[in-house]
Amino acid sequence: MISAGDFRKGTTFEMDGDVYQIIDFQHVKPGKGAAFVRTKIKSVKNGGSREMTFNPNDKYEIAKIETKEMQYLYSDGELYYFMDTETYEQLPLNFDVVEDALLYLRENDNATIRFHD
Repeated sequence: MISAGDFRKGTTFEMDGDVYQIIDFQHVKPGKGAAFVRTKIKSVKNGGSREMTFNPNDKYEIAKIETKEMQYLYSDGELYYFMDTETYEQLPLNFDVVEDALLYLRENDNATIRFHD
């Protein structure tokens, strides 16, 4: 668990069923009232960003993101196959997962794939 008061750039956390990454943050301590954390967060799943404020004592689950360099092999029409360049394991991904990247991928191109539990 991580408290909002410990947020830093690059921190990934889970909130409302989505995974977010801190793009920017600022600890604010106004003269009157309680302190808060002003952040700009980006959804890891869909790439959308938004600004939010958090109570520094709010706690969130830390999201473990694993990044692998993989090679795009081919598509069979339904699935898109990527190969781990270290273990040679193949990973099939659905269209909805890779649709944004398809404009930039050709067979045998390398791609960085991010995994979340």
